[in-house]
Amino acid sequence: MNWQRSRVGTLVTRWLHFALLLAVLTSLAVAQDAAAAKPAQPPTTDNPASAGTPIRPDSYVIGAEDVISVYVWKEPDMSKSVPVRPDGMISLPLVGEVKAAGYTPVQLQDVLATAMKKYVSDPQVTVVVEKISSLSFNIVGEVAHPGYFPLTRRMTVLDAIAMAGGFKDFAKTKKVYVLRTAANGTQQRLPFNYKDVIHGKNEQQNIELQPRDTIVVP
Repeated sequence: MNWQRSRVGTLVTRWLHFALLLAVLTSLAVAQDAAAAKPAQPPTTDNPASAGTPIRPDSYVIGAEDVISVYVWKEPDMSKSVPVRPDGMISLPLVGEVKAAGYTPVQLQDVLATAMKKYVSDPQVTVVVEKISSLSFNIVGEVAHPGYFPLTRRMTVLDAIAMAGGFKDFAKTKKVYVLRTAANGTQQRLPFNYKDVIHGKNEQQNIELQPRDTIVVP
């Protein structure tokens, strides 16, 4: 009788081991299926545009102080990241000075490819905007947080003042103005009387900001 009990115990132990192994294998299979079914996540990026509306290479217009990446297939010496200078130009190996401001990335790809044909047979060029600095405004003077702010959506002078944390105690709120540089290089001075605007007067002074506007709060 003892040997029968021992044999039964051995069989039960083996069965338990088999059941445990089967359960582990089943769990692994389920986990692998779940991982395969889960959609791949796109890689993260430090590009500021990725935090909001993505940059469309066929519509975004490159501006001064933006940073762009120029990649030339199979030509690492000609591929680099470059800032767009205030005059709108960039400098690349061999090609030299090229105007970048005013073009979309797709248009600039064609411009660079044409310029590179002197040095490379059938150059394949890709242009990516790494950092947007041209789409910004500046607010200076008697506000809580002066400095540059992104201009990636419609924003008025009132919106900008709120974004900068509001006025300091001694701000001359009736003498605020916006400095705007015209296409010919001349500067316009656009007045903004905060007290009038918030009381429904001279609402036309609450203009929509444009890239590189500077709000001055005396």
